[in-house]
Amino acid sequence: MSRSLAELSALVSEVSDIYASRNDISRDDDWYLLKMQEELGELVAEYLRGTGRGRMKGADAVAVREALEDEAADVLAMLLLFARNSDIDLDAALERKWFKYLGHSPAV
Repeated sequence: MSRSLAELSALVSEVSDIYASRNDISRDDDWYLLKMQEELGELVAEYLRGTGRGRMKGADAVAVREALEDEAADVLAMLLLFARNSDIDLDAALERKWFKYLGHSPAV
């Protein structure tokens, strides 16, 4: 993936706007966090299926893996939406919280 967090955030926001409009969903501050929690639960469910601790529901290993990847994308998308809605600069937060341990600024 070669898009920046800002580019991904803008694209995800556009898709979310379409989704909200089509489904008549009112998104308030709580919605972004609660939706992220919902998506995380779905990611956990797919992880459990893929590790033999959840019902397969007729899916094979390839379908379960694809579902896991899709749910991971949903979690990332909702995190980007939450950060955008909450005015959080994820780039700056990563620099401050994570990358300080590198002893240098990470190469892009």
